[in-house]
Amino acid sequence: MSPLALLFLTLFNSVLGLSILFPILGPLGRALGLTEVQVGLFSTGYALMQFLLSPYWGRRSERGRKPVLLVGILGFAASFLLFGVFALLGERGLVPPGLLFFLLLLARLLGGAFSSATLPTAQAYVADVTGRENRTAGMALLGAAFGLAVILGPALGAGLAALFGLLAPVFFSAGIALLNALFVYLVLPESRPRGQEAGARLSPFDPRVFPLLLLGLALNLSSVALEQTIAFYFQDRLLLGGVETAQKVGLALVFYGVVAVFVQGVLVRKTGWPPRVLLSLGLPLGILGFVLLVYAKTFWALALGLALQGVGQGLALPGVTAALSLAVGEGEQGLVAGLNSSAQALGRMLGPIVGTGLYRLAPEGPYVLGASLLLLALLFLPALFRRARL
Repeated sequence: MSPLALLFLTLFNSVLGLSILFPILGPLGRALGLTEVQVGLFSTGYALMQFLLSPYWGRRSERGRKPVLLVGILGFAASFLLFGVFALLGERGLVPPGLLFFLLLLARLLGGAFSSATLPTAQAYVADVTGRENRTAGMALLGAAFGLAVILGPALGAGLAALFGLLAPVFFSAGIALLNALFVYLVLPESRPRGQEAGARLSPFDPRVFPLLLLGLALNLSSVALEQTIAFYFQDRLLLGGVETAQKVGLALVFYGVVAVFVQGVLVRKTGWPPRVLLSLGLPLGILGFVLLVYAKTFWALALGLALQGVGQGLALPGVTAALSLAVGEGEQGLVAGLNSSAQALGRMLGPIVGTGLYRLAPEGPYVLGASLLLLALLFLPALFRRARL
C-alpha cells in the first residue's frame, strides 16, 4: 500500500474518532446536568486550542512527521479517555456538576491541543510524498478522508449510544485512537528523512500565503455557519415538527457530505485540476448554493442548495490547501500546513457565533454572508494568485 493510502487511513481513523461524538455530546451534557452553553464551550475550547497550537505542531513536524502524528493521536486518545472517566464519575454523582464541567472542559482542551498536530502534519506529509503536479490530488484525498469520516462517524456514534449508552462512543473513540497510533507506529513510513533542513518561521502575513489563509478562513466560516443553522432553517422554512426536521435535515446533510466526498475523492483526483481551476469553479458553485438556500421554499430546493455547497466546498478547499503548499518551499511545508489548520480552526470557532447571531436577526443571514464572502473572494482571485506567485 502506498504511503498516501496509509495516510488516508490514518486521517480517516482520527476524524472518525472525533465525529462519533457529534450526536451524543448534547444529550450527554444534559444527562450530566450541564447547560447548552457549557456543552457548546466544549467545541469552542477544542477549536481554540487547534487555532493556537496548529502552527507549533506544523513547525515541529519539520523535524519528522511520524513522531508528531504519534504524539497527536496518543494525546487525543488520552484526552478522550479522561473525558469518559470524568463523565462516568459525574454520572454516578461522585463529582459535583460545577467541578465536573471544568474537568470535562480540561479534557476537551487537551484533546484540541493534541489533535491540532494531526491535520497539519498530514498535509505536510502529502507534500513530502507528492510532486508539484500531483499535490492537488493528494490534498483532495485528505479532504475525502475527512468527509467520509464525518459522514460515517455520527451514524456509528448514534448506534453505539443506542446499544450501550451515551458514554460508549467516548471510550470507543479512545480505543480507535490507540489502535490508530499502533497502526502509524508499525506501518506508516517516515516521509521526511533525518537531516533535511527545516525552514525558518513563516509569518501568516507573508504575502505568499496571507491571501490564501484569508480565503480558507472565509470558506470554513461560511461552511460552519451553514452547518450550525441549517436545521433551524429547514424547520422554519418547511414548518416541520422536531422529529420530521431531524429526518429531513439528516437526509439532506448525508447528501451534502456524499457529494463533497465524491468531488474530492474521485473528481479532483481523476482530473488533476490545478488550484486555479478548482477555485474558479468551486467559488461560483458555492455562491450559487447559498443563493438557492436563500430563496428555496421546498425540501428538494433546500437539498439542492446544500448539494451545490458541497460541490463548491469539495472543489475550493483542496484548491486552497494545494495552493498554500505550492506557494512555499519544500522546507516550509509543515509551517504552512500549521498556519492553514489554524485559519480553518478560527473559522470553526467564529462560524457558530456568527451563524447563530445572524440567524436571530434574519434566517437568511448566514447564507447571505456566505455568498458575500465567496463573491468577494472570487472577485479578488486573479490578484490572489499573482501575490501567491502561482
